Amino acid sequence: MAKGYRPVSRDQPFLLPPDMRDWLPEGHLAWFVIEAVGALDLSRFAAGKTPRGSLAGRAAYDPRVLLGLLVYGYATGVRSSRRIERACEEDVAFRVICAQDVPDHATIARFRRERFADPGAVEGLFAQVLVLAARAGLGRLGLIALDGTKIAASASKDANRTEERLRELARQILAEAEAVDGAEDELYGDARGDELPPELADPVTRRERITAALEGLRAEREQAGRDERAKAAEFRARRASGRRTGPAPLAAAVQLAREKLDRATAAQQARIDDWQARDNAARPAGGKGLDRRTRPRSPASEHVRVRQAAARLEKAKARAAEAERKAAGREAARKGPGPVANITDPHSHLMPVRGGGFIQGYNAQAARSADGLCLGVMVTAQTTDYSCFPPMLEKITAAGGILRAHARGPLRRLTARTGIVLADAGYLSQANLTCPGPDRLIATGKTRNLTAGPARSGGTARSQAVLDMAARLASYPGNITYRQRGPIAEGHFGNTKHNHGFRRFSMRGMARVNGEWTFQNTIENLLKIHATGWHPA
Repeated sequence: MAKGYRPVSRDQPFLLPPDMRDWLPEGHLAWFVIEAVGALDLSRFAAGKTPRGSLAGRAAYDPRVLLGLLVYGYATGVRSSRRIERACEEDVAFRVICAQDVPDHATIARFRRERFADPGAVEGLFAQVLVLAARAGLGRLGLIALDGTKIAASASKDANRTEERLRELARQILAEAEAVDGAEDELYGDARGDELPPELADPVTRRERITAALEGLRAEREQAGRDERAKAAEFRARRASGRRTGPAPLAAAVQLAREKLDRATAAQQARIDDWQARDNAARPAGGKGLDRRTRPRSPASEHVRVRQAAARLEKAKARAAEAERKAAGREAARKGPGPVANITDPHSHLMPVRGGGFIQGYNAQAARSADGLCLGVMVTAQTTDYSCFPPMLEKITAAGGILRAHARGPLRRLTARTGIVLADAGYLSQANLTCPGPDRLIATGKTRNLTAGPARSGGTARSQAVLDMAARLASYPGNITYRQRGPIAEGHFGNTKHNHGFRRFSMRGMARVNGEWTFQNTIENLLKIHATGWHPA
């Protein structure tokens, strides 16, 4: 006997209950998103006027609806505007959030593009969610972990071009523009005719991206020059103050050695001239002049200190020549094209990733509390982390102030006081160890070597601040405290990338990428609040 099957009836009048509030269970995330978005001040997300200042036209979508769709979409890993539009027709939770008034994907994309580019909008949203987190009882700031991760940009590595190639592309586009102008002049004469083609008139076209990429390469060159000059100036300042200086920066060593030779030569010549003047003054008075044995050796170039300074100058020149020779050898042996910029997203850079290889992307930073609350974020195009430490400390301090101001009761305010900031060796520098801010533990090497205590690094003695930090990490309680950094910081990056699927930015350009990273971490804070069972009043 065949097994019986459940009846299939596609003529049922209602596939869902007629009351939308019965479509989802009471504790569903969509209801929490609607409540949370409704409790926020969305004045920065409201629809703006047209370029001419008019509000005429079709009624706009409520920003609470569009923001709610983005919040729920990012929370469930649905970030594509087209997928969100499709979900508003097929997914019950999305249908509830938009109240079955389905916005098209262009509206969703335009709303996200404009709001994510506004730092005041996304940062204000982040701060407001921190207020909700404080009211929900979150924000234990005894330990705060800071870390960074590489996230791919919405661009391909194949879109990288060298400066020479970028200039060639720019010349081609200008030639195309001139050809179009000439053809239109021949066709229309003095009449206006039509607009230039979109690829030549649109402000976000390839021409502007190529120009931005060229400007980026030029800025990097200029910044490298400024850094070298800053190192030389710092070296001069240390030498002038009598502090230990170590070897001179290579780029300034020749100039510094030449200046020292000039000073030694001038000093010896001054002694010779002084002796000669006193000898000449003694002769007209009837004297025999000064004792010839007291006369300084002449000429000045033969003095021992001058010869030593000249020898140091020659050594500095030899070192500089050797450095140039090695640089030329590296340039000749290099397999890659050298400095490049991306014409799809000029702000993104090639980033080394763990395990080897590179991605075209950004370095995304985040600071998290012991209970998993995100306290501050930023995005940089630099591959290293240490320059992010001071601005992230400022964000941590500001977040702590928000949490203390809105915490429930004295105990919550006590746990919301900033304790120790934990960071790995990527943030290690003399400036980061000594800059103002909360207490910190910054690794001085790999975690497995921290118990070895103070050591030498790279063959040179470490600064006293680094030695003190190494000693602190090698002893109790610093060694136990620092080992809590990994679960606090790195576990959440794994959750963001693996569970939420956030491995690539949807936006392009530093401003929008920063806004998207801030928004993603705002959503994770909202999910933390939802997990506590607390609801906005």
